[in-house]
Amino acid sequence: MDNPLRYQMTGYDCGPTSMLNAVSYLFRREEIPPEIIRSVTLYCLDCFGPDGTCGKCGTSCMAMMFLSSWLSGFGQAGHLPVSSQYLSGQEVNFSQNGRLLDTLCRRGAAVVRVDLEGWHYVLLTDVRGDMVYFFDPYYRPSPFDDPALQMDEAHPASYNRIVPVRYFEGTGVYALPPPEEREAVLLFNENTKLTEEKTVEYMI
Repeated sequence: MDNPLRYQMTGYDCGPTSMLNAVSYLFRREEIPPEIIRSVTLYCLDCFGPDGTCGKCGTSCMAMMFLSSWLSGFGQAGHLPVSSQYLSGQEVNFSQNGRLLDTLCRRGAAVVRVDLEGWHYVLLTDVRGDMVYFFDPYYRPSPFDDPALQMDEAHPASYNRIVPVRYFEGTGVYALPPPEEREAVLLFNENTKLTEEKTVEYMI
């Protein structure tokens, strides 16, 4: 069965929550090995807060990069048909020929870092026209003042936000970091990934 995506438990665990949500979104509950949950929890929350407390500054880019590599190895070993790639810098954008948009159009998912009163990880699951559909693991009980930032509670297994693409390339809520600081983890279920062989194109 499909799992509803979950919200973070603290103000710091958006990274591991979004990575686990990516796996939940791409795979059915009975397909997911418990080792994935263990490893995501183990490798994330590696940053220390100002008082020296582990985890109180969230998850580092290095940890996300390592976790992406681990997931790819896990898939190549035959434990789960998962593949993952870490993107950084100017490669993370919504251009028509970019890897991020390509991933979403081919039934993949992407964990990206955005601005939500501080850096924050969310899970992108779809793009339709100029709107991005994603799951923000930070629970918000009330709507945004800006009506363009739509909240949606009717699709708990795939998304809870619908936001124009332009917001990600802007400077406000859900904006991506400056180009040199951007990062994204792209993930696929290799059994449901759209490829040229699975797509029929009609030339007119």
